[in-house]
Amino acid sequence: MKKVNIICKIIIALMLLFCLSYTILFLCAKYGSKIDIENSNSIYMYDKDKKSFYEGNNGTKKWVKLKDISKDLVNATIYSEDKNFYKHNGFDYLRIIKTLFVNMKKGAIVGGASTISQQYVKNLYLDFDKTWERKLEEAWLTLKLEVHYSKDDILEGYINTINFGQGNYGIEDAASFYFNKHAKDLNLEESIILSGIPKGPSYYNPLSNYDNAIKRAKVVATAMVNNNKIDETTKDNLFQEKLNIYGKRTENNLNTIMYYQDLVMKELEKISSIPNSLIDTGGLKIYTSFDKNLQTTLENSINKNMTDDDLQVASVVIDPKTGNVMALAGGRDYTKSQFNRVSTMKRQVGSTMKPLLYYAALENGMTSSSTFLSQETTFVFSQNDTYSPQNFNQRYANKEITMAAALSYSDNIYAVKTHLFLGTDTLVNISHRMGINEYLPSIASLPLGTIELSMLDFANAYTTLASGGYKKDLTFIKKVTDMNGNILYEKKDKSTQVLNTSYTYILNNLLTSTYDSAFKDYNNPTIINLASKISRKYAMKTGSTGTDCWMIGYNPDVLMLVWNGYDDNRELNGTNSNISKNIWVETVEEYLKNKESTWYEKPDNVVGIPRDAVTGKDVTDINKSFIYYYVKGSDIVVSNDSSEEKQKLE
Repeated sequence: MKKVNIICKIIIALMLLFCLSYTILFLCAKYGSKIDIENSNSIYMYDKDKKSFYEGNNGTKKWVKLKDISKDLVNATIYSEDKNFYKHNGFDYLRIIKTLFVNMKKGAIVGGASTISQQYVKNLYLDFDKTWERKLEEAWLTLKLEVHYSKDDILEGYINTINFGQGNYGIEDAASFYFNKHAKDLNLEESIILSGIPKGPSYYNPLSNYDNAIKRAKVVATAMVNNNKIDETTKDNLFQEKLNIYGKRTENNLNTIMYYQDLVMKELEKISSIPNSLIDTGGLKIYTSFDKNLQTTLENSINKNMTDDDLQVASVVIDPKTGNVMALAGGRDYTKSQFNRVSTMKRQVGSTMKPLLYYAALENGMTSSSTFLSQETTFVFSQNDTYSPQNFNQRYANKEITMAAALSYSDNIYAVKTHLFLGTDTLVNISHRMGINEYLPSIASLPLGTIELSMLDFANAYTTLASGGYKKDLTFIKKVTDMNGNILYEKKDKSTQVLNTSYTYILNNLLTSTYDSAFKDYNNPTIINLASKISRKYAMKTGSTGTDCWMIGYNPDVLMLVWNGYDDNRELNGTNSNISKNIWVETVEEYLKNKESTWYEKPDNVVGIPRDAVTGKDVTDINKSFIYYYVKGSDIVVSNDSSEEKQKLE
């Protein structure tokens, strides 16, 4: 009995201490400084010229009064997030106790007990670090919020600043983006859908994850039934038909810009110095490499060239000097498909794999005039396994051709012979060295691009070639600051030399053979149809499979990759083969129109010799000549006069 009395006294003492402490804190909060709740946290994105091209609140900065927000949305928010909102003083003590009990029972944190008031404070002023210091600050600010503002004021501020996904902060932006409506005009279904997004702005996003959004919406609907805001019949009749998600912003007229913005946000999430909590709450200025004029040119070309409604496109434009991504199209129209084909899609790359092979060949003793016999060939391996690659349109030289000619015609026989001559691991290793991160099998068909890669991963390798042999990180973001200009992150140019400068120079020049008329022979250069459209020197390569068309080209100022095909992998027809080429040349030529023509500086140990384009031997017809480049001292076999030429090289 004595022990019981002691325990009771302790409990009473603790309760009195709590009441006294709370009273003191309450008075300090009430008569202390008032916190500002009209702090609209947005995410701003700036282009290369530091001009805003995107604001997370759609640029409207509209603060919608509670009375002008759909009552269904208000109810759905309350009963999905904090059903006792109008009853507690900022802290739901019963919910806290219940949550602690559940977490202890499960042996892990499976739920939280934050009220709308607490979440609002976190959104405005705090990070989400789980420290006692942060928790105490949250409690203090929540108390100040509750004593200075009405419940309606708090709820209004919360709904106007919460993250609704896709860069939308606040209900007016969300209503406009997802349903092309004002917040006051949202119906019950739309309200329930939107109220569920803040629980997981990516996971419950109806634009990109519709099924997940509906699952969450049904949970919200059940909570509204339990609190007598809708009846069971109404709930059962919800979401019988798929909702039309609008998915557009009014501040720009580009259908593809959101693909770029999505990847900016993905990169932002990977920056360790910026906590995800701050990304969720907004209040960031993101300075990117985005070139709106270039993006417009790219989109205009896509719209011009792609007349088949089902045909899709992916393209990325990169500054090789920095690795900065300047423009991007993950598809034809973001509002119709949010699937980003630049970052997420994996497709066979076809013959665009060959330049990587030929760099490896140069590094391993071959030269630009090394020859192999181009004819129909069956390769026999151990256990009598065979492989019979074929050239496009069954065209074979039936004679020795050089590496330059093999690139010009995209000769498959030459490529496989080179690959097997070097050893199948050589291409795998050099590809990884250039920046390809995905698994590559050591198979005979690898140089023909029978493997599937993502465009961004593949772009790493080509950026290395386009930069003259320096591996660079592909990035969208240059700098991130808070709203006061304090720098939270700034890109540091990282560049690692992974390729030999001389061999890279030789390869880049070899890739000009793809549009050089000197190679017209038994076959035509693969990009000869672009020759009249280009105004300067580029390294260029196409790649094609039955279902994929690629065009990749670069010079020191720009690298651009273009793919087109069908999402369902249906076969392409002949009319599709020039689309990627046209998009590339129209976009790049317009981008460089007023810029000085540039090319790579020739290393001191490299010499160029005019040779017959196809054979690599002495020139007999000036119209059939091509400059073959060699590293001084390399062994070349070209003609009976080779000894004289070797002396020149040495």
